[in-house]
Amino acid sequence: MRYVYIALIILLTVVVLVFTFQNLGAVTVQFLTLRLTLPLSALIILVYFLGLLTGGAVVSLVRSWVRGSSGKASDQASKSQ
Repeated sequence: MRYVYIALIILLTVVVLVFTFQNLGAVTVQFLTLRLTLPLSALIILVYFLGLLTGGAVVSLVRSWVRGSSGKASDQASKSQ
């Protein structure tokens, strides 16, 4: 099974490298007064990681809300008994 994981990691690395070399054209991104010029592949990878970060933060926030609400409900139920 270890060899399957190694093969998948190598395959994924090759795919990312091919993607990177095929998308080396520079693009300019502007946000308010900031202007950034970088390769398209770097921009896509940067946006991907920003999405991972924000998605993880949202999942964490929702989990804390669920834990908080279920804890309050069980506390109230135990107090009434």
